[in-house]
Formats: sequence, C-alpha cells, structure tokens
Amino acid sequence: MGVKKRWVRLGAFALAGILIVGAALQIAGLLPKLDPFGTSTVDRSQPAVLKAVRDLSQYHAAVGDYQVVVDIEKDVKWVPAVIAGERTLFVAAGSVDAYVDFGPLVENSLTVSEDRRSVEVRLPEPKLAKPALDNEHSYVFGQERGLVDRLSALVSVPDQRQFHLAAEKRIGEAAQHSGLLERARANTKAMLTGLLQALGFQVTFTAEPTT
Repeated sequence: MGVKKRWVRLGAFALAGILIVGAALQIAGLLPKLDPFGTSTVDRSQPAVLKAVRDLSQYHAAVGDYQVVVDIEKDVKWVPAVIAGERTLFVAAGSVDAYVDFGPLVENSLTVSEDRRSVEVRLPEPKLAKPALDNEHSYVFGQERGLVDRLSALVSVPDQRQFHLAAEKRIGEAAQHSGLLERARANTKAMLTGLLQALGFQVTFTAEPTT
C-alpha cells in the first residue's frame, strides 16, 4: 500500500513538473500553446426571447467610428514579472451615435407665424449614446504573463470585461471632443429644414432652454 501511495505522489509531482516546464517553454516561445487537456466548446444556449418592445422618438443624426489600444498592466509587489503579473494590449473598435430626442418636445417647440409662411423650431440639444464595441474587430493584440498567471489561465477563463469597460470609457471621451455633437445638430437642422420647406415654411432655429 505504501508503494502505491509513493507512485501516486511521484505521478502528481511529475505532472506538476511537466506543467511548469511546459509553461516555461511557452514563455520562451518554444511552445505555441499549452493545452494538455484538449478543451472543447459546445454552445447549448437557448433562443433569445422577446421581453418588450419600445417606441423610440430619437433621430440618430450622426455616428462616429473609433479605435483605441488599451494597455493595462498588473504588477505583483515584490514579485518579478516573469513569476507573476501580466500586461495586455487590447485593440478595440467601436462606434458612438449622436441623436436628438424629440420625445420631450413641448407645445411651444414649434411656433408658426400668423401668415403661416415661417416656423421657429426650438431644437433640443443632441446627446451621445453609450459606446457600442464591435466585437468582431476587437481583440487582444499582445499579452505578457508571469508563470503563475499562465498556469492559472489553463484552468480558468480570463475575464476581459475590464478591457471592454476601459475601451468604452476612452471611446466615449473621444466622442465628446470629436465634433460629433455639432455634426448631429447640423444634420438634424438640415433634415427638419428640408421637411418643413417641402411643406412651404421658411425655417429658423433656436436652442431649447436647458433645465
């Protein structure tokens, strides 16, 4: 019985040694990928179910396409990077819609002249929608991991939400300073001008008072 236990322990040590050596070879670039268990993926997801339908009152007047490289590094204090820690370069592509919401328009948002030849439009300020990442064109460009993190990645799926959140934040900030709101305002004015002129009105615009 003691001999059997010794063989089991020796086998466990041997397996651990193989994993460590394999990870070290992967770090050195001598192994393209270490996956001794041959993992596979089976999609058993259920069909999507419609939960609600909402009417929209938004005019999407402009859209900006952006790309950003997110560079996030995690260091473990007092531990060399080759042992623990990681650095990831994540290339993210995404878009931001700029829209005007006509839902909250009040009765005096359109003022028609007495001769019914001109109309004054109080235009709401355009807003930016939440950035939408293009998952098909967003990917991990490069990643450096310490030995501990490489071994951990063999038994758990890395969480990439932090990269998506960081990319959305940076794309949103870029949209604020790229002239997208001004473009949406101009496009909305052009749309309304064409529509009202076709009805025989001359159009002027004033900004909707802020609250």
